[in-house]
Amino acid sequence: MPYQSPISPGRSWYEDSVGLRPDYPALDGDRSCDVVIVGGGFTGLSAATHLAKAGTNVVLVEAHRFGDGASGRNGGQLGTGQRAWAEELEAEYGFTRAKALFDLAEEAKAHLLEFAQANAIDIDYRPGQMSVAHKPRYVDAYRKHADLMAGRFGYPHIAFMDRRETAERLGSAVYFGGTRDTGTGHIHPLKLVVGTARAAASAGAHLFENTAVAGLSSSGGKVRVTTPRGTVTAQKCLIAVNAYGGTLEPVSAAHVMPIGSFIGATVPLGADSPVLPGWEAVDDSRFVVRYFRKTPDGRLLFGGREIYAVNDPKDIHIHIRRQIAEIYPQLKDVEITHGWGGYVGITLPRKPFVREVMPNVISAGGYSGHGVMLSNFVGKLYAETVSGNRDRLKLIEDLKIPPFPGGRRLRAPLLFLALNWYALRDRL
Repeated sequence: MPYQSPISPGRSWYEDSVGLRPDYPALDGDRSCDVVIVGGGFTGLSAATHLAKAGTNVVLVEAHRFGDGASGRNGGQLGTGQRAWAEELEAEYGFTRAKALFDLAEEAKAHLLEFAQANAIDIDYRPGQMSVAHKPRYVDAYRKHADLMAGRFGYPHIAFMDRRETAERLGSAVYFGGTRDTGTGHIHPLKLVVGTARAAASAGAHLFENTAVAGLSSSGGKVRVTTPRGTVTAQKCLIAVNAYGGTLEPVSAAHVMPIGSFIGATVPLGADSPVLPGWEAVDDSRFVVRYFRKTPDGRLLFGGREIYAVNDPKDIHIHIRRQIAEIYPQLKDVEITHGWGGYVGITLPRKPFVREVMPNVISAGGYSGHGVMLSNFVGKLYAETVSGNRDRLKLIEDLKIPPFPGGRRLRAPLLFLALNWYALRDRL
């Protein structure tokens, strides 16, 4: 069965501001290669670039256009470390492994910025990210986190903010405190997708859009990827579809769940707006997290409403504006020019899923809202495995990722109930 179709009501602000977005042909005819990649988002395109630059014959197929999934439609925030805080990883895995995972994520951050610079990709990077507490009882955890990151994990860029400083830096008094991280920032994700595809093609990767995968098999030391107009035969395969796998491969489907997330973009707020005067990105402490930032032309990008059935883009505008007004009451009537959605791939423990799901086939996804930074680097780490070094990818492969309960029929309804419970708890 081909990919699950993206939910994409409305056109994104990214699409209207990315500039030239080249088209790539659909696959027409059979091909043989060293590595076949399924999925043209951050992970797949990054892997294709690094493999091609190393001289590997690589073919990449994408069911839609590059960036039509989460890679081109997300919040654009890099973050620091893994999705879980470093102290949470230490409690589960011990300090040595937690520090190794944190250091790997720091390398991922540096790699993304260096990759963009080396390949002349203007990603609109702007430094600064704030994580804020929507309940008073969470504030102390943020204070302890800042201290621990500087002392135990050697990361001095996170500083605690009290309620007054938080209000000043956000231009809103609804949060109770938090942290400010000057060692990370935010980007235009679709510009990174477009630039990475260009780098991959320039390096010799064979890229195909609008090429859905109808079947995938591995036997006799060969992997075969079947599409409507041709079959790709390869020695190895990377599945990099994240939340858009559908029933393509059952192991990934059992461990990575798609949930709908939606973003709105306002009109430019103007130079005199008190909203985010330092231009940092923001994420809050809700389980159904709210995340927002300003664009280079001063729009507020606001996201985080996880919905399961939205057919009319106007519904996105209404709900996103309501959430904006809870934080910025003066924007209760602000015009929203763009509203769009897509699927985020999550795992049960909110850690990435990387696993060999059949002989010579590795699947990577489930970045759980932390994929802008991690997914690009996982593509690089996969390229390292092809050249014979699997040690660093194994740090992620060995994470404990249980399948979602309920099997294929019940896991989606059970997740729906769980997320609604957490959304209710966020409001209590």
